[in-house]
Amino acid sequence: MKKMLTCLLALMGLTSACGQKDFEDADVNGFAELIANQDVVIFDVRTASEFAEGHIEGAINIDYKQGDFVERSKATLPKDRIIAVYCRSGRRSAGAADLLAKEGFKLVNLKGGIIAWQEAKKPVTTDTYEVDVFKTKSGKTVKFHALMHGSIRMEYDGKEIEIDPVSKLRERIIDFSKMPKADYIFVTHEHMDHFDKVAIEQLSKEGTLLITNKNCADMLGYGIIMKNGDSRQMSDDFTVEAVPAYNTTEANRKFHPRGRDNGFILTIDGLRIYIAGDTEDIPEMADIKDIDIAFMPCNQPYTMTPEQLVKAAKTVRPKVLFPYHYGETNVKDIPEKLKEEGIDVRIRHYE
Repeated sequence: MKKMLTCLLALMGLTSACGQKDFEDADVNGFAELIANQDVVIFDVRTASEFAEGHIEGAINIDYKQGDFVERSKATLPKDRIIAVYCRSGRRSAGAADLLAKEGFKLVNLKGGIIAWQEAKKPVTTDTYEVDVFKTKSGKTVKFHALMHGSIRMEYDGKEIEIDPVSKLRERIIDFSKMPKADYIFVTHEHMDHFDKVAIEQLSKEGTLLITNKNCADMLGYGIIMKNGDSRQMSDDFTVEAVPAYNTTEANRKFHPRGRDNGFILTIDGLRIYIAGDTEDIPEMADIKDIDIAFMPCNQPYTMTPEQLVKAAKTVRPKVLFPYHYGETNVKDIPEKLKEEGIDVRIRHYE
């Protein structure tokens, strides 16, 4: 493992660590070159308050000083990808790298931490939501911001796309008035953890398109109605398909009856994104093909059990899977259960 990582670092022009460390060190320029690769995971091990003050865009944050640091890291980070780790000055991240290397992770530590990063005039952001970045077929960027539960913010080519924006869920609050106005808002169905008139109003501007089911459009008095099986061209390089989302378990069919709600497949410049909505592992998933990124729910009795989610993922076979809408459901074992399937499972804060 160490030899493989060292070779990669050498190819990218990074500085490798000396001595008997089980991880590598990189200076600011080497670290910047490394994280330009979208397959590299950026990992901030400072406190939540430090993270909020400014961090490298796209970083996952787990506090190194917390007692469950290793357990949470093992549940969140993929072992088959390089983890680019940093802290304030490089000391905590070196400690974190040492611990996680013993668990089989491949790590590169930023020498001098974010202090050195900022002194070198490298960019930071105060966006506290986890961000995942993907490239489309022509090389454009799509960014996914993990807001909460079923709420996802997407950025593409200067456009803002919001999925099921909700302002408040239990103790979690999002002020959408401080976010960029949306060009497109997709709402899967009318439940309060997916449909929020306040959030929709805060995100709307002249020309915003709202795409939803009939019930939500009726409640709002406007919106583009799509039903299962419909497709629509949103722009030259952006299409959407509405697909079924419903409960199959007898006792739970009342929550999401067949034919009422939508999942959505967004095809953005060739990148295919499946937003499953509130659903169980329904037979129609066998017809969903060539998915690059999938968001699949996991909380019974309303959506899927972890076992159902694993089955659904094996059916759809996305390249990358985000379990979402999982509340208090334990999803930490899902990456291991799908490891042999070649599916990149990413756990984000979609409680």
